Amino acid sequence: MAKGNGPTILGLSYGGHDTAAALMMDGRLVAACEQERYTLDKHSRRFPKDAVADCLRLGGVGIEDVHEIAFALDPMYYIRETYLRTALEDDARVGFLIDDIERIRQAYTMETRIREELSYRGDIQFYRHHLCHLASAYYPSGFKDALLVSYDGMAESETGMIAIGRDGEIDVVHDRNRYPHSLGLLYSAVTHYLGWKHHCDEGIVMGLATCGDSQAKVPGCGRSYYSLFEEILQYTDGYDFTVDQTWMAYYQERDKWVSDRFIETFGPKREPGGPIDEVHRNVAAALQKRLEDVILAQLGLARRHFGFSHLALAGGVSLNCSMNGKIEVSRLFDEIFVQPASGDDGTPVGACYLSHKRLTGGLAPSRWHDFYLGSGFGDEEIGEVVRRSGVSFERPPDVFAYTARKLAEGRIVGWFQGRAEFGPRALGNRSILTRPYPAEMKDHLNNRVKFRESFRPFAPAVLAEHAADYFQIAQESPHMLIACKVRPERAAEIPAVVHVDGTCRVQTVTEANNPRFRRLLEAFHAETGCPVILNTSFNVKGQPMVNTPDQAIACFQSTDIDILVLGDHMAAKPNLGRALVAADRASACRSDGGRVRARQTAS
Repeated sequence: MAKGNGPTILGLSYGGHDTAAALMMDGRLVAACEQERYTLDKHSRRFPKDAVADCLRLGGVGIEDVHEIAFALDPMYYIRETYLRTALEDDARVGFLIDDIERIRQAYTMETRIREELSYRGDIQFYRHHLCHLASAYYPSGFKDALLVSYDGMAESETGMIAIGRDGEIDVVHDRNRYPHSLGLLYSAVTHYLGWKHHCDEGIVMGLATCGDSQAKVPGCGRSYYSLFEEILQYTDGYDFTVDQTWMAYYQERDKWVSDRFIETFGPKREPGGPIDEVHRNVAAALQKRLEDVILAQLGLARRHFGFSHLALAGGVSLNCSMNGKIEVSRLFDEIFVQPASGDDGTPVGACYLSHKRLTGGLAPSRWHDFYLGSGFGDEEIGEVVRRSGVSFERPPDVFAYTARKLAEGRIVGWFQGRAEFGPRALGNRSILTRPYPAEMKDHLNNRVKFRESFRPFAPAVLAEHAADYFQIAQESPHMLIACKVRPERAAEIPAVVHVDGTCRVQTVTEANNPRFRRLLEAFHAETGCPVILNTSFNVKGQPMVNTPDQAIACFQSTDIDILVLGDHMAAKPNLGRALVAADRASACRSDGGRVRARQTAS
């Protein structure tokens, strides 16, 4: 890629989970990569050396061409606020400081570590973590004026930040929610209590919440689950909230997460892989509802206070698509933009924006929804992998029509195209696809490939112009981060992507966002009359999305995926001709001149 006159900036996130890198050249994002895709340790905490190397490769530059490294945390501020100030105020935190001395040392020597890892001699600037979150959402949103919010576990000390974006300037209006009062850490603590991995499986708890009843009474207590969570997460007015630490333990004892009081009230911690009981479903439901109520109350106040009709969100809590759906349907705002990589992996993007603004003196928001910023492989590279793979590939005359026909038959397709998505959602370049009907298709996919909990939903990708016909959503949703209601009259046509509460996490697909995925959806629509495809990430449970053609082939060979499409190359399993129960049951549903019309059929 040719270098212009503007600065070349390398953004970095390291020191916590989801380490990543991003590259900006002349004010344009050219690459953004998560370290987990290279070392295959999900939510990686390793130094993002491989992610940096790929960003530089994709940008066609070397480390010597980088004008500034923009780091998405201020280490010295972090040490002072998280450890020194709290130790002065609370004797128990002195022991916490001593136990965390290696973490403190790592933060203190961060600049040295960066220079040694990357052999970099240029300028390094440290930017506040939540400001990076806010910038990562504001500048690509395209909103000239907007309310900006960030909620996550914790940054240097803040656990959230509210700002206004006006004419390219970010003005922080609230940053008083500080550790240990954290929406993200509360959600992580309950995720751990419910038997899943904190800072990893919060999305599972979000899915489980729809199966519970937040107003049910806690056994032996006489109070509802929700009333107890009102006590755990307290909010009166304004923008402040508190987490009652008599219910939590993460502030005093690392890795304990919830307190003895929490256990005594709700019962013992669920062991990983153990049965999911009513209490677990109800705890999840109460947590989710309380989170939504607090954030909606804050946003309602901010809407009245500042008057902005647009909202840009980031921070790990913003990956909660159920919460985002509640915000969208509230109509508090004309449009919301959720940063596709809202977690810590997205902060290097924000750091790049802040650095570019500092170096050039100005920066205006510009609509940039193309977050296919990861590893990419051209036809020649894919062809070389195909030739040495030992797998029998062919090139159909029309790969889109061929794939659409196989999807219509009920086949499971691994779809690997172009550059990888940045962020946790598969958006049609590193995807596993099936048709969205009948309802059993969900179990068919789970049993053969994904091996996920049965209550977890799969998402629909839809031709954007048909979104309003199938879903109750008033805006585009290109990044699969807003849950919405499926129109009741359409639910029977796409039952495999409808969650138990009648919602789904929809992805709207346009020519501008993803032309090749768009062509596949168009071909499927022409084949079946249905403009919706079930889209899930190209991986198996516990692994990051595949990043390379070799990884895609390995996943294809080790699972019951029927067909693999790498660019224009296609491979099918030898037993592809066998009958599939789900496919056979749905094949009788035909109308409109013989096109398959999706509907749920009786067993």
